[in-house]
Amino acid sequence: QVQFVESGGGLVQPGGSLRLSCAASSWIFSIYPMEWYRQAPGKQRELVAGINNGDTTYYADAVKGRFTISRDNAKKILYLQMNSLKPEDTAVYYCNRRGDPSWGQGTQVTVSS
Repeated sequence: QVQFVESGGGLVQPGGSLRLSCAASSWIFSIYPMEWYRQAPGKQRELVAGINNGDTTYYADAVKGRFTISRDNAKKILYLQMNSLKPEDTAVYYCNRRGDPSWGQGTQVTVSS
């Protein structure tokens, strides 16, 4: 079974940075298009960033210029570098294979003074 485990969240002040990690168990992780999503309480889950198996990336307008998605296929890890964090970035962040209907636990990011 394919599983993804998110980590790296925490409490950070506005303007600060965090790097999230997503560890994959699949032996063919390198061919998966991968995405980061986030969900705030009472809100729908929204796409944050994506990266395909050729390393083409795409981002939500709200995070362009601040977040960077990347992958290390040898280590089977997906990353999300988050800079210049804002309070509105506060949410639970999830990684997933594009189109996968199941979701893991996610990792909490809280941006507050």
